[in-house]
Amino acid sequence: MSLEQDFLNELVDAIKNDRLTLPTLPEVALKIRDAANNPDVTSNSLAGVIAQDAALAARIIKVANSPLLRGAVSVDNLQLAITRMGISFVRNLATGLAMEQMFQATHDAVDKRLRASWEHSLEVASISHVLASNFTKLKPDQATLAGLVHQIGVLPILTLAEENPQILEKEAVLDKIIERLHGKVGRAIMKAWEFPAELLEVPLGCLDFTRNPPGSADYVDVVTVAKIQCYTEENTPYPDLDTDKIPAFAKLGLGGSAEVHFVDAIAEEVEEARHAFG
Repeated sequence: MSLEQDFLNELVDAIKNDRLTLPTLPEVALKIRDAANNPDVTSNSLAGVIAQDAALAARIIKVANSPLLRGAVSVDNLQLAITRMGISFVRNLATGLAMEQMFQATHDAVDKRLRASWEHSLEVASISHVLASNFTKLKPDQATLAGLVHQIGVLPILTLAEENPQILEKEAVLDKIIERLHGKVGRAIMKAWEFPAELLEVPLGCLDFTRNPPGSADYVDVVTVAKIQCYTEENTPYPDLDTDKIPAFAKLGLGGSAEVHFVDAIAEEVEEARHAFG
């Protein structure tokens, strides 16, 4: 049996038997989520929790002052930033951004892949935020979180690969394994983290371009479109994809000339979101 088949079998077996070591949500994200979900939460009490992570606090203030929020006056403290953004937005954004620390490793090859995955997730999250805001009745902050976590499943796969250095040398093989399984692993992680039901299907569903459940657009549809749109014609892994045949695009009212118009119309807004979240 080949090395890659051995690794694939080990990974599939670990998933089936719940033996795959899943990452835990960063402690600061747990504290923020718990505080934000408290019915007695205030901007001041939530600010006290976020302030425990100085880097995260600075990023929240940065977003609050970004063109994305259209604030007339600059804010210079967490309490005012939270008041401007709202508890829900801050909870989802802080939870997502706190995960950045997870996308790094000591092994150079793994670290490079994880950082690239995080950059891709930031891009997808930025587009998801703008799509939800302009083309759906969904919450933009929830769409942002969906974009940030849609590739969370690569973490345990690469952790396992780190223990098998030979598989890391076979980049094309590892890419195929990740593409095949990260959605399923991602769903398991988000279920373990007790994420909202409407986000659980995002890691797996956004990879199914034929997905077409009844009803209006959901967060899976938003991330699906964002994932496809984040690539240029030169670097897309889906060169032969016809977006007119993808239900997610239709549900957002995009496709054909509408898609071209959408790309031009929201390019600046996407750039604002990307700068704010990054």
